[in-house]
Amino acid sequence: MSKWWRAVATTAGGLRSTEVTSRRTYFTIQAIPREVSGRRVSSRDRAQGRIPAVVFSQNYVQSKPDDPTSIVAASSVSRKFLLTTERKQIKTIIDSVDLPFFCSTTFPLQIRAGSGSSTLLESGKVLPIKIHKDEETGKILNLVFVWAEDGTKLRVDVPVVFKGEHECPGLKKGGYLNKIRPSLKLLCPAENIPQKIEVDISQLDVEDKVSLHDIDVHPTWKLLSKNETIPVCKVKATPVDS
Repeated sequence: MSKWWRAVATTAGGLRSTEVTSRRTYFTIQAIPREVSGRRVSSRDRAQGRIPAVVFSQNYVQSKPDDPTSIVAASSVSRKFLLTTERKQIKTIIDSVDLPFFCSTTFPLQIRAGSGSSTLLESGKVLPIKIHKDEETGKILNLVFVWAEDGTKLRVDVPVVFKGEHECPGLKKGGYLNKIRPSLKLLCPAENIPQKIEVDISQLDVEDKVSLHDIDVHPTWKLLSKNETIPVCKVKATPVDS
């Protein structure tokens, strides 16, 4: 189910709006524990069609007392498990949710005693926070998850999606869209993580912009930026060749 929040602001180009989307997904990631780590063990797992992974609980602290946006990960972690996941399943999931949104989507995780085992060792909801890929082949080498249980807050890098380009007056006049912030950092409850933030540029003229303060996020979310006047995007005039 989708939830929508809309914010509007008036600019020189007229009315613009931003939309924030939050969506749950129901893929269940199956994993099995691995007792040891290391390059040789990881290479063996990958050769068997599995991806080394780790999951842990992460707490966050405010590093500067006078700056509420200075949210950083605490040095200690808990509920940590070394795992492997099936490459085919992860590929299917990423193909279904699209790679840019993989790290802003939560998934159920089941850790079983072994491949094909019915014995459930641990389960819960997780958020992917890092994908390590081979630079040459593009294959996923490692995955990092954090537990995303209801009632906890997580720092999430949420992708920004721009819409309304076909209707944008500034683009019709030959301008181009300068996408300044491809994602926004949020601190939000694990049960209400937005998969993406949609920014409507359909009313922007040349030199109009959308800034962070134009995005009216849900009251339970916190934008982790000191300067909310920073532009997210701007329609700029195309330079004329001399």
